Amino acid sequence: MASEPVVVLQLGRVEYRETWELQRQLAAARRAGTIPDTVLLLEHEPVFTTGRRGGTHNLRLSLAELAARGVPYYVTDRGGDVTYHGPGQLVAYVILRLGDGQRRVRRFVECLEATVLDVLAAYGLAGWLDPAHPGVWVGNDKIAAIGIAIHHGVTYHGIALNVTTDLEPYSWIVPCGIADRGVTSLAQQLGRPVELGEVARRWLDAFAQRFERDVQLDPEPVPSLAAVLERLTIRRAAVTRS
Repeated sequence: MASEPVVVLQLGRVEYRETWELQRQLAAARRAGTIPDTVLLLEHEPVFTTGRRGGTHNLRLSLAELAARGVPYYVTDRGGDVTYHGPGQLVAYVILRLGDGQRRVRRFVECLEATVLDVLAAYGLAGWLDPAHPGVWVGNDKIAAIGIAIHHGVTYHGIALNVTTDLEPYSWIVPCGIADRGVTSLAQQLGRPVELGEVARRWLDAFAQRFERDVQLDPEPVPSLAAVLERLTIRRAAVTRS
């Protein structure tokens, strides 16, 4: 295990655009060494996002129609195609210093995928990976999307696992640009409600094991996104002094 733990903050339900900007700030701070490796656990308000090479060709509704439904659409700097985020989905953003080297990047992605497979296995579900299509699948349906960005050896973005997510908004897009497959959730697969906090705890256990890192869940709620950087800077400074 690395000597310094990965700090985990729970942000609750937050808007996408502000969280995206926060991730970029945190990635810069991690490169500068002023914050520790960090995981943000959260839910998003309903939103559609696509990767840096994405466009609107995989939308089944127009941008105006999406706006009329109150759901924004963003082209981001992560990999991957269009997907949906919304309440009932466990989102984990990972701000982690990798260093240089394609091998480390591949290892990072493999470990991230494995965390989701481990969570599914804990619920008796057999997930699988398709080398042609990033993400985690159960049968013919995607249950978790994975999209990352890496800048100067620091990762951000991460995974989104459908737990009790309303799946209807996926019908407004071609999810991840794959027309002949579906989307599912943990609750749908199990046929019963699932508590998001329970899934988050299991995912953190899997993260610690797969990445061979100690994780430290911050017990204090973060009052706002604006307070996240300060909270992490204080945590990093305390470790440095000790």
